[in-house]
Amino acid sequence: MNEYTRCALFSIYDTILQFGLIGRHVKSRGTFLESVMTHMTNVDNAANKRAALIVATLGAFFAPFMGSSINIALPAIGSEFGMDAISLGWVATAYLLAAATFVVPFGRVADIYGRKRIYTCGVFIFTVSSLLLAISTSATMLISFRILQGIGGAMIVGTGVAILTSVFPADERGKALGVNVAAVYLGLSLGPFLGGLLTQHFGWRSIFLANVPLGMIILAFIFWKLKGDWAEAKGEKFDVAGSLIYSSMLIAIMYGLSLLPEMSGVWLILAGALGFVAFVRWEMKVESPVLNMNLFRNNTVFALSNLAALINYSATFAVSFLLSLYLQYIKGLSPQSAGVILVSAPVVQAIFSPLAGRLSDKIEPRIVASTGMGLTVVGLLFFTFLSEETSVGFIVAGLIILGFGFALFSSPNTNAVMGSVEKRVYGVASATLATMRQVGMMLSMGIVMFIFAMYIGRVQIIPEYYPLFLKSVNSAFIIFVILCFGGIFASLARGKIR
Repeated sequence: MNEYTRCALFSIYDTILQFGLIGRHVKSRGTFLESVMTHMTNVDNAANKRAALIVATLGAFFAPFMGSSINIALPAIGSEFGMDAISLGWVATAYLLAAATFVVPFGRVADIYGRKRIYTCGVFIFTVSSLLLAISTSATMLISFRILQGIGGAMIVGTGVAILTSVFPADERGKALGVNVAAVYLGLSLGPFLGGLLTQHFGWRSIFLANVPLGMIILAFIFWKLKGDWAEAKGEKFDVAGSLIYSSMLIAIMYGLSLLPEMSGVWLILAGALGFVAFVRWEMKVESPVLNMNLFRNNTVFALSNLAALINYSATFAVSFLLSLYLQYIKGLSPQSAGVILVSAPVVQAIFSPLAGRLSDKIEPRIVASTGMGLTVVGLLFFTFLSEETSVGFIVAGLIILGFGFALFSSPNTNAVMGSVEKRVYGVASATLATMRQVGMMLSMGIVMFIFAMYIGRVQIIPEYYPLFLKSVNSAFIIFVILCFGGIFASLARGKIR
């Protein structure tokens, strides 16, 4: 507080003292000044909480909306650029791969140099890359800019939750994280509908252009409203070698999954596995690791909560992909009608995620999250019985159960992860959880692609192959049920956080 403000407050004190407007509990100028400053601090904290929640929530909406809406536009993009199925797959995969590769390094950078700074850079890169994607003139440009967009997305998802955790105290954190998770699934649910609408009436480029004003709004909030930078690991070194090993390992595994069942894919996955071993050994001995292995070795809650997240996303991410194909090929529905049905799960999650977050502030997160994982198993079990005669009502019921399960799992699990670590590693913890999400998504799609290759091969899905397609869908859901069932035990075994 400057001297001018101090003098002004003392003048106010002297004036209202003359009129007897100060209560007896205020004995001196110092006490009056202290009470005023306490009130001003509380007002500033409340305003900063609101700003942080708005910024993080808009950012949480950003990437999922882009991811779910672009899938609707892929046929139009492929038609304009003459892209084959593999190239189209890379339009979606390039973003996931870049985000998963860079999210942990950027989480560490954010801990050292400031979370607000890295988050701001991420929003800027995401916004600029969206504009560049909208004016792309070739498939190569499009995929390249998707990689750039993934780098921006890594900065956003690796720091958004960490900022919320830095600003909100432990007893309010679950509610804030619940709102954040709800924004993620609102983006996922609005993506197919709005993406189809924009593509049909304004062309696929309009999907990328729609991100530009949203990015500018987030940047405006950051610069004008959000105070603080939260760099609890300031002064520590950044582990360049560890980051390179980590990135190379992840790229090898992810790219290898996309090549299965070819042998080149197998060799790449093996190389990635060796890279993982090398990464763990390096991180164990380096002074300032990019990923603190002690978080996993000495923190059961952190380790098993991240494992639960990995399993959950591995078992659920491909659900909308499989059901979209099923509804359009087997049930003969239009893309718009299929999109309306698929909205069921994310809408239910968007509604119940804040409630689940608040519940995890009062009840042990492992209990709430494990219940959610159990409901997810039930929802997935519905889809192991899909056939040509399955009713739409049966599918919607399964999706509603899935949505409720997602809601009970996601925000309490995030609360457990962030509540189990110190402030100085919030960025790494948030980024690690985001990496589990990204890797889980890739594994989920890898499982589906591998099963498709085993049952129907690299062919277009035409009526001749519908029976084999149904078998592959049923097999995928059986694997997802088994995965998710195992995840219940990982979730329960994590222990208490309070």
